[in-house]
Amino acid sequence: MATNDFGLIIGMMMAIFMASFVSADPDLLQDVCVADLTSGVKVNGFTCKANISADDFFFAGLAKPGLTNNTFGATVTAASVQQIAGLNTLGVSMARIDYAPGGINPPHTHPRATEIVFVLEGELDVGFITTENKLFSKTIKKGEIFTFPRGLIHFQINNGKVPAAVIAGFNSQLPGTQRVANALFASSPTVEDVVLTKTFQIGTKEIEKIKSKFAPKK
Repeated sequence: MATNDFGLIIGMMMAIFMASFVSADPDLLQDVCVADLTSGVKVNGFTCKANISADDFFFAGLAKPGLTNNTFGATVTAASVQQIAGLNTLGVSMARIDYAPGGINPPHTHPRATEIVFVLEGELDVGFITTENKLFSKTIKKGEIFTFPRGLIHFQINNGKVPAAVIAGFNSQLPGTQRVANALFASSPTVEDVVLTKTFQIGTKEIEKIKSKFAPKK
């Protein structure tokens, strides 16, 4: 290999390394920054509170199954910075998801995090859809793991006859969740019917019927 070629390769490698370094999250400037959830200051994250304790890093909410007597037969119990203030700036969070037989965690996305789930009990059919509309799906059982890439639409459904549960991990303190159906049919203000009729190629009556299913219960 010529010297000039070697120098070019080294230069390209350094450029890639520097680009990845610059785009990475900055290092923490202190040991912890426990979130002050009462502060009105808006930053990319939460401001730090002064007086902290071990309880700021503790949460017992995932120990027990969540109730699943709802429309979808599934409940997500979050363990994000909103429940554990000490997660602020640490870039991790968790959740527990419980499913009744036939229960579903409907198609949704996490715009700020990749998700990985570990099956505690039962069996689930899971999957995600790429931007090329390709579905990757699998049946997962107790002790098994599946990963959902950041920002892609994904779902889990319990097609079994017994309850199921997973523990989910996220590489964000606040991954965010956007359910596809709720975003389209229950936004405020609502998406115009003409947008939805043209998108789904159905009539206004069908759109209004679907919207009524997602309307807040009074």
